[in-house]
Amino acid sequence: MYCPKCGTQNSENAGVCSSCNQPLPASSDVSQSAVKTSALAIWSFVLAIIGLFTFMITALPALICGIVGLVKISKSSGRLKGIGFAVAGITVPVVYTFFILPIMLAILMPALGRTRQLAQRIMCSTNLSGLGKAIVLYTSDHNDAYPSADNWCNVLIKDCDVIPEQFRCPAGDKEEGKSSYAFNINLAGKNASKVYPDTVLLFETKPGVNPAGGPEMLNADNHQGDGCVILFADGHVKFVLTKDFPTLRWKQD
Repeated sequence: MYCPKCGTQNSENAGVCSSCNQPLPASSDVSQSAVKTSALAIWSFVLAIIGLFTFMITALPALICGIVGLVKISKSSGRLKGIGFAVAGITVPVVYTFFILPIMLAILMPALGRTRQLAQRIMCSTNLSGLGKAIVLYTSDHNDAYPSADNWCNVLIKDCDVIPEQFRCPAGDKEEGKSSYAFNINLAGKNASKVYPDTVLLFETKPGVNPAGGPEMLNADNHQGDGCVILFADGHVKFVLTKDFPTLRWKQD
């Protein structure tokens, strides 16, 4: 029992304080209002609840507050309560981390993977769009003619300030000195102004040095077989589904 005058802790059956001789109230006379709920226990519970909505960002503070709160409650000789709050603050993060979080991650992983795929498609489209602009610059300086198929990558790097990284799809094998995009060999050296706008100009393929060819070189592996990002002669870029490959225009009929 604590002395109301000096705060010294005395035995439960003591009549007077061992330090200041102040008469001590009987145990039954102790006011219930003197018993307080541990602030640490409450904070532990609150932080644990917040953690449920923030992927347990507040889990560690909740655990610390809960543990320290339990220690203080056990040493308070009944002057502090809130064991339930503290236990809940400790238990919720543990249960969430070991049981609920893995289930949520298993549910979210496919969606996260899909988002990553879409981001890679966008980056791939940006690469091809930039290469398309570089080809336009090249044709304007070479009598409107496309580059030859055997060195088109080297020409764009040399004459149009294209960086080598722009030839590599972010979803594919990033092999140094190789291109993830191929040039439509049917357009090599042709007059750009006489080419149909919907003709394939550049398309995704397996990495190679100045790769060039036709539909036989199309490669959808970079996008889980769903399709390819393709640059057309008029400069627009589109993700074409595998099932639509047969509809692509490759030659000037």
